[in-house]
Amino acid sequence: MRLSHLGSLLAALCLSPLATSTAQAPARPEPESMTINVTVSTHNGEPVADLTRDDFTLTDNKHPQSITGFRALTGTVTGVVIVLDAVNLPYSQVSFARQQLGQFFSANAHLPQPVALGVLENSGLKMQPEFTADGNALRSELDRYSIGLRELPRSTGIYGAEERLQLSLSMFKGLVAQLPREGLKRIIWISPGWPLLGGPGIQLNNSQRDPLFASIVAFATELRRSQIVVDAVNPVGSSEDVGQANFYETFLHAPRSPHDVELGQLGVQVLAQQSGGLVLNGSNDIAGLIQRAIAQTESVYQLTFAPAPGEHENEYHELQVKVRRPGVIVHTSAGYYAKPVYPEFPRPAISPDAN
Repeated sequence: MRLSHLGSLLAALCLSPLATSTAQAPARPEPESMTINVTVSTHNGEPVADLTRDDFTLTDNKHPQSITGFRALTGTVTGVVIVLDAVNLPYSQVSFARQQLGQFFSANAHLPQPVALGVLENSGLKMQPEFTADGNALRSELDRYSIGLRELPRSTGIYGAEERLQLSLSMFKGLVAQLPREGLKRIIWISPGWPLLGGPGIQLNNSQRDPLFASIVAFATELRRSQIVVDAVNPVGSSEDVGQANFYETFLHAPRSPHDVELGQLGVQVLAQQSGGLVLNGSNDIAGLIQRAIAQTESVYQLTFAPAPGEHENEYHELQVKVRRPGVIVHTSAGYYAKPVYPEFPRPAISPDAN
């Protein structure tokens, strides 16, 4: 099956074949040192906040790396953006997800981190203009949103899926570009996921693979350099088929070249895991899942090391961080592209909510 609207998708990402050949940024090698953010939690999701440098080991492409710098950040301000995805969530479940989000705000009159609220609709991403830690104000803002019936329902098949993917990626890319590069940030995307459009039935030609590979390099690099972590919260809950909820795992391998590219590698759950975030499925307690994601901001470890320079452009390096403590889960950047080459992210066209 060939995707009819893929050209529109590439244009929306500003990564069309023309763009990558004429507006491509030169290779940008990493500085002599690289810092990655790491969170460590128990299996129950509780952050682990008493670790030292000696508790960590780091490998780059399976080669041990010396940790040249270490910081344990506790109580650091992290800007959190919560997006309710009314485009990819079945319309019958939007009201439930909205109710749960409202309950979360009402139960947290004083949020531990400043939050900005956004709603993705078929007309685009509507954003609250400012961050606030006032849960009641966010609840009032959420109540003001009027979410109508989508023009791009899930039932429109492969063509509707292409359009939803195009809109989702375009708005996500714009949001990433809009956030400040300084400071820690977290995007919590409430959605069953964007259309993955991957598998043996999807055919990509060479002219499509190159710009898609560039977009994957761009997202991986921009999220890491801007210190943005993505969490994917699935509000469908226990009613969703386990195989469908976990289908994104098919695409977790990062492409090493355009020959390895699949559209599913741009899924929001994939971007979440690659950024060091959480993928939260299988529960109808959406408010609890959001709380679990925000809890990851309570304690962050920063590890600094000397990255390998890379032998060629867009050379992927897998990172692995381990902790010398049993029963914990480590989340961090899955890897980086040495000498990354991709078009610059332009400033987005995301408008504040006009309600």
